[in-house]
Amino acid sequence: MGPDPAVADVRVAVRRALGGLPEGARVLVACSGGADSLALAAAVAFEAPRTGRDAGGVTVDHGLQEGSAQVADSVVGVMRGLGLDPAGSVAVTVVGGGGPEGAARRARYEALDGAAERLGAVVFLGHTLDDQAETVLLGLARGSGARSLAGMPPEFRRGDVRYVRPLLGLDRATTRRACRAMGLEPWEDPHNDDPAYTRVRLRREALPALEKALGPGVADALARTARMLRDDVEALDALAESAHADAADEDGALDVAVLGGLPRAVRTRVLRTAAVRAGSPAGTLAAVHVDALERLVTDWRGQRRVDLPGGVSAIRRRGRLLFGRREDV
Repeated sequence: MGPDPAVADVRVAVRRALGGLPEGARVLVACSGGADSLALAAAVAFEAPRTGRDAGGVTVDHGLQEGSAQVADSVVGVMRGLGLDPAGSVAVTVVGGGGPEGAARRARYEALDGAAERLGAVVFLGHTLDDQAETVLLGLARGSGARSLAGMPPEFRRGDVRYVRPLLGLDRATTRRACRAMGLEPWEDPHNDDPAYTRVRLRREALPALEKALGPGVADALARTARMLRDDVEALDALAESAHADAADEDGALDVAVLGGLPRAVRTRVLRTAAVRAGSPAGTLAAVHVDALERLVTDWRGQRRVDLPGGVSAIRRRGRLLFGRREDV
């Protein structure tokens, strides 16, 4: 008799993800103790040895709740019991702007980067189809454009660290069923029920309301939309990279005539790329900033420089767009 269907679904997803890694690559599971990452950890512990891979686990203690260190220790014990080795926790301090969710996310990824670099590992994340649907809805509400509507990529890099999301095709109900079938008791993060957090309100109010109004399958449809848009975004990004190379001189300034001949979807990507490379943080560089840069190209009326996040500015001078520190341009 085979495993429970939910367990089998999670293991198949992990098996496919492992098959896409270089031979001998070590895996590090990021496990919060919740159902999604716990099911992922169990599946990796089962599948990795069958492909001759080492697999460990790490949990991040954000220190935002009383008793968080004890929770982290408990999660480490569960990971070790599953057979993940090494298994450990990293305590972080959550500070900085962008709201509590953004600050916690930055601290978490910095901790995961460090753990993965020390072990030379690929990090597996437990995001599911439901997380993807929530991400698409957030992007839609913020008017963030195609890149946000394309949702979370199945894989991405932060510096030298590769991250993989094996469970994006599975819903949250499947990971919960898998945990029950394996006798694993997920930790329920109190923050997941706190309506102060935007994602909690989406999960508890917005998505159920959409399901009620439109019928079942909304999360599936949103995730499918993200997959299709990601193909478009990647194609446009490739065109923009080539166009940036054509427009930029050795100092990084952009030729206005070349920019003016590009389709808007490509031109705005080139402008965004130039701003980020000049030091403007991608996370705070908004559509309003890129629109102002585009007006330097397509609606030039002698306007002065455009100020961007991160102390970066852009100015049009002698047929070129120059980017640099605010005090230098």
